[in-house]
Amino acid sequence: STQIARLVDWLEGRGHATIQIGLKHSTLVGEELDKAQEGNVLSRTTFSLFYATDFADQLENLIIPRLRAGFMVLADRYIYTLMVRDIVRGLDETWVKNLYGIALVPDAVFYLRVPPEELVQRTFLKKQTLDYWESGMDLALSADMFDSFMGYQRRVADCFSRLQAEYGFTILDGSRPADAITQDLQHRIEGVLLGRE
Repeated sequence: STQIARLVDWLEGRGHATIQIGLKHSTLVGEELDKAQEGNVLSRTTFSLFYATDFADQLENLIIPRLRAGFMVLADRYIYTLMVRDIVRGLDETWVKNLYGIALVPDAVFYLRVPPEELVQRTFLKKQTLDYWESGMDLALSADMFDSFMGYQRRVADCFSRLQAEYGFTILDGSRPADAITQDLQHRIEGVLLGRE
């Protein structure tokens, strides 16, 4: 989220109209998804379909119209995050890939990999608590939320590595200082923009 905000400012400062999308930004189901997650009772398939609906609504009403209008669309998490979450939760991989087959292929995807040990520290600093879903508590990996978080995040990282081989997105070291990551992303995005000209 920090890097997306910085990139929006940087791109707009260079004259590029931008829009940011992300998880639960849909006006159709964003609020309902928040409410449904509070009860921790969603089945894996319902969880998946809620997020897929959120994405599809943003695709139709935000992403495609803004791209047609010449905007740059920056996603703070895209379909790969949703796919990984579904696959780690045990949904059929072919079904998941078909579900997100409607997605546009982005010009560039950057996955900032952060070890679970560092990620848990960042989470505590930001929220002072762990989230039920981000800890994979629904998977019954452990009765202890911390242990579950660590196990779930390791599975997520492994799945991202596997999908990277198939989809070719760029994995970056997210443990570096924020300014170093920003400079790296700006350099890479400049390369994408030059490739379009």
